[in-house]
Amino acid sequence: MVNKSQVAGLAKQLKGSVKKAAGKATGNRRVQAEGVADKIAGKMQKAYGDIKDKLRKVI
Repeated sequence: MVNKSQVAGLAKQLKGSVKKAAGKATGNRRVQAEGVADKIAGKMQKAYGDIKDKLRKVI
């Protein structure tokens, strides 16, 4: 079962990937760095959702 944190995390990862690619294509290092940061934040949020889901299954 997928929870809100997992979906939001995946969405943030996708946003980060797009931003990173846009920054790389335009040569804008700031946008590229923001994309990397968004992607990392998305991975963390998805991991939180995964843990939350596993705990819910155990309880």
